[in-house]
Amino acid sequence: MALDTLTTFLGWTALINIIVLLLSTGMVLAVRERISKIHAKLFGLDQADIGRAYFQYLAQYKIAILVFNIAPYLALRTIS
Repeated sequence: MALDTLTTFLGWTALINIIVLLLSTGMVLAVRERISKIHAKLFGLDQADIGRAYFQYLAQYKIAILVFNIAPYLALRTIS
């Protein structure tokens, strides 16, 4: 696979993942109460634990985007 193709692929995947992260964050902020109640019933957790789980999910997803999409994209842009 050519470096240009891989760079383009990583750029698009980074963009798509950032959009998904922003939508997830927006949904958590907008409808947190309703979603918390549903998830608390589904998983048998307290609503305080659900809030921590949302924060942990968003934080880990952001780190994964940085490590697996943005860092390789920037490295390939630097060498090409």
